[in-house]
Amino acid sequence: GVLEKESDGTTDERNGTTIEFIPDTTLFPKYVIKQEFVERRLWMYAYLNSGLSLYLNGNTRYYSKNGLCDLINAEIGGESLYNVVHYKDKTLEFSFTHTNDTTEKYYSFVNGQYTNDGGTHLSAFKEGLLRAVNEFSGKDYDARDLRDGIVGSIAVKIQEPVFESQTKNKLGNTDIKGWVVSTVKQAVEDYLHRNLEEAELLFEKIKRNQEVRKEIQAVRKKGKEFEKRMSMRNSKLKDCKYHFGDRSKFGDDTMIFLTEGDSAGGSLNQSRDANTQAVYALRGKVFNCFGEKIEKVYTVEELYYIMRTLDIEDSIENLRYNKVVIATDADVDGLHIRNLLLTFFLTYFESLVLTGHLYILETPLFRVRNKKVTYYCYSEEERDQRARELGKAEITRFKGLGEISPKEFGQFIGKDIRLEQVTIDHTKGIHEMLKFYMGDNTPERWDFIVNNLV
Repeated sequence: GVLEKESDGTTDERNGTTIEFIPDTTLFPKYVIKQEFVERRLWMYAYLNSGLSLYLNGNTRYYSKNGLCDLINAEIGGESLYNVVHYKDKTLEFSFTHTNDTTEKYYSFVNGQYTNDGGTHLSAFKEGLLRAVNEFSGKDYDARDLRDGIVGSIAVKIQEPVFESQTKNKLGNTDIKGWVVSTVKQAVEDYLHRNLEEAELLFEKIKRNQEVRKEIQAVRKKGKEFEKRMSMRNSKLKDCKYHFGDRSKFGDDTMIFLTEGDSAGGSLNQSRDANTQAVYALRGKVFNCFGEKIEKVYTVEELYYIMRTLDIEDSIENLRYNKVVIATDADVDGLHIRNLLLTFFLTYFESLVLTGHLYILETPLFRVRNKKVTYYCYSEEERDQRARELGKAEITRFKGLGEISPKEFGQFIGKDIRLEQVTIDHTKGIHEMLKFYMGDNTPERWDFIVNNLV
């Protein structure tokens, strides 16, 4: 806005800049600043500016000595198969290693901006890695053999970045590809020649990936049998007109609701925006895939259809919707289905979560109304407050999404939609978390529930 007052004076404080912002309470009456989000952002700034100390609330220090190398080590928590490969010059920094996982994870940045959808710099990084590996080995490895289990990061500094969306999630500069590819290729080749033991560990991982890929190719043939029936099953998918990545101005607004059954799917379908919102109705409960290999996706139809609908079989770069929204009932069964879907994505498509594409739809639990006013409440506290305000009121408990009429549902998935983004601070610990909640340790979970009942 316009600067209305300016004053000069003396102060005992050190020179510097103070930036303050306060959310508008008329727009955000109950805003909450998430501590973990702030901490995550500060750590990213620390990794991108090695040697810089950042402080939160005056006492917590965020500091990185080795930049993106520290980022990778923090994310994998000591699970690397070989020492992190790290390179840095004035305009380009990258690091990578492998773990025993089968998914690929990347963290990419442009001028300090986290580009969770990657872009030309990330594509060039991948290409440079593959060229270096093939040149060093004298072989022609498939890109998938290199990428399965890789954890990498890249940061570039360029003068005129061009992003493919207003949110600056994906870099579009094509002119940087050449120098990024050549720099990465040369740096990685040099490292492998100077560190032969590390190189041997890298190629052991690549060869294991190669063997697994051949096994999966055989399993994929079964998927082709499913594919023939996809036209029948596609009745479960109500697609939208625009899609993520099709370069339309509506691409970033696209989302798909994964919901349970025809009842909830029907309400969503009748009230959705057909331009940007798709609906996929699940058939029954999702298979618990914890501890299962990727081959399971090709033998369990529901998992296969989800993967094919989202178009993430080979990479999330082909993701058809910007937001993948889990929309289940608010009862125990609905929460269980939500957990099964979370397990599916975290097990096989962790990058989808890491890049911020997975969400939970929040829908009201109660409707409180009289003859003049209707309130939709998302908690028992809000229900009680509205009931007191109205005095004599009719209170309805929504147990399932199908109980909400299409006319009512429209406002919950419109401009005021409430989405909770699924976020994870670190990839380390995910397996242990899934094992506790979704594994075979029923007695352990039972003891936890009994000891923590409120």
